[in-house]
Amino acid sequence: MLLITCPHCGPRAELEFSYGGEAHIARPVDPTGLDDEAWATFLYKRSNPKGVHAERWRHLHGCGRFFNVLRDTISDTIVTTYPAGESRPEMTSDGKENVR
Repeated sequence: MLLITCPHCGPRAELEFSYGGEAHIARPVDPTGLDDEAWATFLYKRSNPKGVHAERWRHLHGCGRFFNVLRDTISDTIVTTYPAGESRPEMTSDGKENVR
């Protein structure tokens, strides 16, 4: 079981959280101006990288807030968490977070 650190409540068991998809996906400014292919790309195409991935999670059985998680998809370990609305933390070459 993963131990996820909510930026607002602290470390909690994975069971308290709900996965919300890839983080940092910006909604188009004018969705009516998109053709079907561009709209489908926005809705369904995600990066799914091998390695550190930015994900959106919600502390469903806690504060209820959304926040972002950097998770290594190879080892299934949480690298860091940060509040929604903040930019993705920069990582060092060895996979650790640069001090902000």
